[in-house]
Amino acid sequence: DTSALQNILSSIWLSCSETAEVFEIYNLAAQSHVHQSFAMPEYTAKADGLAPLAMLDWIKGRPDHSKIRFYQASTSELFGKVQEIPQVETTPFYPRSPYGVAKLYAYWIVKNYRESYGLQACNGILFNHESPRRGETFVTRKITRAVAKIATGSKDKLYLGNLDSIRDWGYAKEYVESMWLMLQQPESSDYVVATGVGATVKDFATTAFSHAGLEWEKYVEIDEKYERPTEVDALIGDPSKAKNVLGWSATTHWQDLAKLMVDADIENL
Repeated sequence: DTSALQNILSSIWLSCSETAEVFEIYNLAAQSHVHQSFAMPEYTAKADGLAPLAMLDWIKGRPDHSKIRFYQASTSELFGKVQEIPQVETTPFYPRSPYGVAKLYAYWIVKNYRESYGLQACNGILFNHESPRRGETFVTRKITRAVAKIATGSKDKLYLGNLDSIRDWGYAKEYVESMWLMLQQPESSDYVVATGVGATVKDFATTAFSHAGLEWEKYVEIDEKYERPTEVDALIGDPSKAKNVLGWSATTHWQDLAKLMVDADIENL
């Protein structure tokens, strides 16, 4: 409900505007599961596309909108059927899911409102960012939770889809810092945030199982229901702009990320 969303923003603004010199809005809300977006495309379009528009429209209508800085959580899924590897800010977009298409609308409406109305708004094109808090249906967390359960004897199989998909996995804790840095810049822009290193789902699973002293081949089986109608084969980002302008770079490699997620899930159990 976009009207309700704008009313919420107005209420927050009333409580903060008297003391805050700058008000930062980080829009991380979304229907963020790519596979699920095929089952609920209309809801995904509203949550991921129209909600950011409502926020921008609310900001535009404020007489003091120059005090507001807006961050939109964009995604590497914009690149979809990739036109070049690695992907940079100028790589042509080719989304391959309702999720990617909805996020593409949000990307362009942020850019449009920035250029049309002078809003301080930016898109963070973040590649896959994971942590022990990742949703349990996302493949990295699905793997590490299964490893933890298998290692502790409460599970004996893990069912996955395409093992050959390549992703650029980074640590969410570090990526949040990049979001904040974007809103501290004197001029708004859009940034790719990534590690610059790709790995397959198989690579991630191998490392996660090995860290627990297990051989992944004994436990992983393929189930076609987890494969997408249209696959995205290789998402690898080039974070050069983020490094040069923001002074940001990833320090946690995907192998270490897999291990810390396994350790956290074993501890949780």
